[in-house]
Amino acid sequence: MSDHTTDVSTAAEDPVGSGVLHGQPHAIVERDGVRYTLLGTAHVSKTSVDVVRAAIATGDYDTIAVELDPQRAQALTDPDALAKLDLVKVLREGKTAVFAANLALAAYQRRLAEQLGIEPGAELKAAVLDARERGLSLELIDRDVGLTFKRAMQRLGWWGRAKVSVGLMASLFGNEEVSDEQIEGLKEGDMLEASFSEFAADSPALYDTVIAERDAYMAARLREIQTHGNGREVLAVVGAGHLQGLAKHLREDTESPESIRTALEFVQKKSKIPWFKIALTCLIVGGIGFGFWQGGFEMGTELLKQWVMFTSSLAALGCLIAGGHPLSILTAALFAPLKPFRMGVPTGTFSALVEARIRKPTYADFLGLRDDVQTLRGWYRNRVSRTLLNFLLTNFGSMAGIWIGGARILGKLMS
Repeated sequence: MSDHTTDVSTAAEDPVGSGVLHGQPHAIVERDGVRYTLLGTAHVSKTSVDVVRAAIATGDYDTIAVELDPQRAQALTDPDALAKLDLVKVLREGKTAVFAANLALAAYQRRLAEQLGIEPGAELKAAVLDARERGLSLELIDRDVGLTFKRAMQRLGWWGRAKVSVGLMASLFGNEEVSDEQIEGLKEGDMLEASFSEFAADSPALYDTVIAERDAYMAARLREIQTHGNGREVLAVVGAGHLQGLAKHLREDTESPESIRTALEFVQKKSKIPWFKIALTCLIVGGIGFGFWQGGFEMGTELLKQWVMFTSSLAALGCLIAGGHPLSILTAALFAPLKPFRMGVPTGTFSALVEARIRKPTYADFLGLRDDVQTLRGWYRNRVSRTLLNFLLTNFGSMAGIWIGGARILGKLMS
């Protein structure tokens, strides 16, 4: 294997790009006959946009690699991307949490754009559009943002996931300005890292999943470029925070890129036996059954009424607060008490599906989504965000009802 590497941060001489990269953070790695020019950019910098476009315009590169996945690339380059989303399909396939995370990312980026006067990730967008315009080979090398989100959630554990969920809700409704510290971090860091830190406390697990894993993943994707028989001069446009890690992996990794990528795309499936939910079901059903056996029909009926009352009313209340249609509220009330018997499907899924069917989002709702989620009024006006709100608040109400109802049943049996 031929493995010659040149690393530069602000090179005095630029053998590729006719001096365009002079003074810009970059690294050059030569491996297996391919020269990789890694250009570190700031995601909120007009200068980075100009440098990227100038580098591509030199004609020195036959392949442009960009720190994007297909989903984020489409969102950046296609104004109608959201309008093509099938909301009902998202709900049915259980992807609502990932959709909410993407919405939080979009809201965060919009606040940055309004505050700084430049679209976050504009240099990545410019790289994609210019590569397509010039007929160059384009490679989207980042891991799917949904996979990154899922792996991060698994690494955080249940308490970390709870904090992220609360923070995510706060981020979705928040409209405060992005701090100077966060902006400075974006000039040297990573968009996803900054977005995650918007609604999650920093942690080693979060950093490892959002930054370190993606360094290894993108290095593997770059190595696959020459495997597929594409270019020999590759310009990789990545956030400055990835520059050193990406260069290191590209230089040193010896495992096959396919195996690295497969390992970093793996998401641990949930246990086929949901022990906690089974225990909860046994507690509720067993408690009510014990009430009938021990206290007779009157006590058993009272416990059953307590369970139905708390789960139904609080789920319906959550749906009502979300501005749900009367039939959505009724659906929440009917399905909430049955939660122990349908362990894998949240109550909010049913009410949100009814909401999406009755108040079907329009093309205008999808187009206006990013703007509408900036205000509380917009959340209720837009049918897409209101459906998501229905899902979230119905689930919060349902969970509150389960815990309160379970506690009341336990209290009655112990009294």
